[in-house]
Amino acid sequence: MKSFHFPLQKVLDLRTTQLEVEEVRYKKQLAEVAELDRKRAEVEASGLRAETQVREWGAVASNELTALGSFRLRARKLQTQIQSHRIEAANAADAQYQKMLEARRRCRLLQRLQERRLAEWTVARDHEVEEIAAESYLARWSREA
Repeated sequence: MKSFHFPLQKVLDLRTTQLEVEEVRYKKQLAEVAELDRKRAEVEASGLRAETQVREWGAVASNELTALGSFRLRARKLQTQIQSHRIEAANAADAQYQKMLEARRRCRLLQRLQERRLAEWTVARDHEVEEIAAESYLARWSREA
C-alpha cells in the first residue's frame, strides 16, 4: 500500500508560516505597548523625583520653582502624548490579535482535515492488511488441505 500523502500539505505549510508571522507581529505589538507603559512610568517617576528633590531643599528661588513648574507641565504633556500613542498601539495590537486568531483558525481547519484524512487512510490500510492476511491464511489452509 502506498504511504499517506496529504494533497493540501503545501497549503498547510503556507498557513502555518502565515500563523507564525502573525504571532510574531502580535508579540511585536505587545512589546510596543509594554515599552510605552514603561516610558510613561519613567516620565511620571522623574516628575515625582524632581518634585521631591525641590521640596527637600531648604530655600527655593523663584526661578527654580518656575523651572519645576515648566518641567511638570512638560512631563504631563509627554505623559499625554505617550498615552495617546499607547492607545493607538493597543488598538493595533487588538487588530493584530484578530488577524492572528483568523490565521490560527485557518491553519487549524487544515490540520483537522489532515487528521481526518490520516484516520481514513489508516482505516483503509488496516482493512487492506486484514484482507491480505485473510487471503494468506486461506491460501495456506487450502495448500495444507
